[in-house]
Amino acid sequence: MYRSKAVLSSLRNAYSKISAQVGSSSIQFPWQVRSFSSRPESMLQLVLENAWSKKVEEGLKNPDTSLTHETAIYLLRKLDKHPEKAYSFLHWVIRESGLTPSSPLYSTMLRVLVQQRSMKRFWMTLSDMKQGGFYMDEETYKTLYSLLNKEEDNNSKADAAALAHFYERMLKENAVSDVAASVSAAVSKGDWSCEVERELQEMKLPLSDNFVIRVLKELREHPLKALAFFHWVGVGGGTSSGYRHSTVTYNAALRVLARPSSVAEFWSVVDEMKTTGGHEVDLDTYIKVSRQFQKSRMMVEAVKLYEFMMDGPFKPSVQDCSLLLRSLSAGPSPDLDLVFRVSSKYESTGKSLSKAVYDGIHRSLTSVARFEEAEEIMKAMRDAGYEPDNITYSQLVFGLCKANRLEEARGVVDQMEAQGCFPDIKTWTILIQGHCKNNEVDKAFACFANMLEKGFDIDSDLLDVLVGGFLSQNRIEGACKFLMEMVRNANVKPWQTTYKALIDKLLEIKKGDEALDLLELMKKQNYPAYAEPFDGYLAKFGTLEDAKKFLDVLSSKDSPSFAAYFHLVEAFYREGRLADAKNLVFISPHHFKTHPKITALFGAA
Repeated sequence: MYRSKAVLSSLRNAYSKISAQVGSSSIQFPWQVRSFSSRPESMLQLVLENAWSKKVEEGLKNPDTSLTHETAIYLLRKLDKHPEKAYSFLHWVIRESGLTPSSPLYSTMLRVLVQQRSMKRFWMTLSDMKQGGFYMDEETYKTLYSLLNKEEDNNSKADAAALAHFYERMLKENAVSDVAASVSAAVSKGDWSCEVERELQEMKLPLSDNFVIRVLKELREHPLKALAFFHWVGVGGGTSSGYRHSTVTYNAALRVLARPSSVAEFWSVVDEMKTTGGHEVDLDTYIKVSRQFQKSRMMVEAVKLYEFMMDGPFKPSVQDCSLLLRSLSAGPSPDLDLVFRVSSKYESTGKSLSKAVYDGIHRSLTSVARFEEAEEIMKAMRDAGYEPDNITYSQLVFGLCKANRLEEARGVVDQMEAQGCFPDIKTWTILIQGHCKNNEVDKAFACFANMLEKGFDIDSDLLDVLVGGFLSQNRIEGACKFLMEMVRNANVKPWQTTYKALIDKLLEIKKGDEALDLLELMKKQNYPAYAEPFDGYLAKFGTLEDAKKFLDVLSSKDSPSFAAYFHLVEAFYREGRLADAKNLVFISPHHFKTHPKITALFGAA
């Protein structure tokens, strides 16, 4: 018999007594009493299940399935694994559907194309976007650039450089940007007043959705002032232009208001969207706002927003549900009532709980040491046809380590192997990290040895954990020797942060030679040289020969950069070691000696 509902029900009852929000899973908001068809889902199904054709286009034009901006965003988000279909859909939306295009539509499409590396379509879309008079906002640019630049292949690097050039040129050419910045300056300098309105009227603003979105982004650090501008523009901006807000600008306002200082206004605008024009929160806005709520630990708001969206036509995916549950369990004391509100809302749509949702609940229970209830969830998972896997067991190991029940955590690893679910490197890392955090570093290394015997290789994550274990016991030289050995003999590449933490500690105990060895190793592994802490250290404790060795390590081709020389020379100068500073200048390339910064520094002397 399917038991998950019964288990969840009993757990809710058990925790309702200790929850700060008794019965909140049944709270009803004014906007929740709604009924929607499956129109977005039927349109998505039509596009997914058929090759793009006139027949598909005619199906999308069906009078019973009129297209809205929110629906278009929803379909593009759901087509993120099908870039050609997403591109065909957007092409149809812009040219034949009658729907007014927008920056968010183009931005969503660009993210899909970059994620799937459909770069020919990407540049075509970017060109269409520019020709249509739309701009790429800073957030979208940074996301796209990061996705391209992190790849190792030369083509992606070239695309990243071309995108940076395009964005820089767009900013220079975009006159709207200058006007939006002027509006932001006028609104930001004080409270909203008749004087502010008069100043804005005199600017003769080019009111459009594109312009309003730009101003709202400029005002994102002043959400209440952004809202004042939003409402003023909504009644025509003091002109007879007849401008009225659309779904696009309402969603832009929500993204600005999703902050602790303006959360009441956020929900007010959500309510206003329904009562004034039947507008919806689009899926792209939901994802970004939910992420913002979670980042700010506004978990009650994140859950309320999830419930709101699940009652609407643009339902978040099971991945969104899983990520929210993961975020809920990430804090020091997860609110289990919120966890059950999320899982109940997911289940209320007629879907059975997925493996990811079960794991989300299980993670929350193990995080607060509710191991008996966590075992019940594992039983319910099995009854629903999901066998616990490395993810499930790793969560249990993490919870036991957090509760300082380390022997039981090691027992889980044995239990896994007995049941045919062999621990992976992640499980071992969690177990070893648990021992390190509980100051049992020797037992952590015993687990590490056991892991190696079973044929696993150390990776960057585990190396960082073990180095951190050494450092927690102030065994700094031991950490250095261990890292060097792992690099040379196990072919592991430490994280840049691992190198930096260890270099800082070595310099603290005046082990400059060892720190320099690590710096050289960083360079060999193509990391940017972590030079900053060496300048002050060498100026205080190093010899001139030490400084020369440091500069040799920094050298690329024939000599280090001027900045490297200057920072070191300046450090020696500030420390009062004027003769050594001059000697460093003496051995530098000729064009360094005559650099204005050098002459200014020694001119002051």
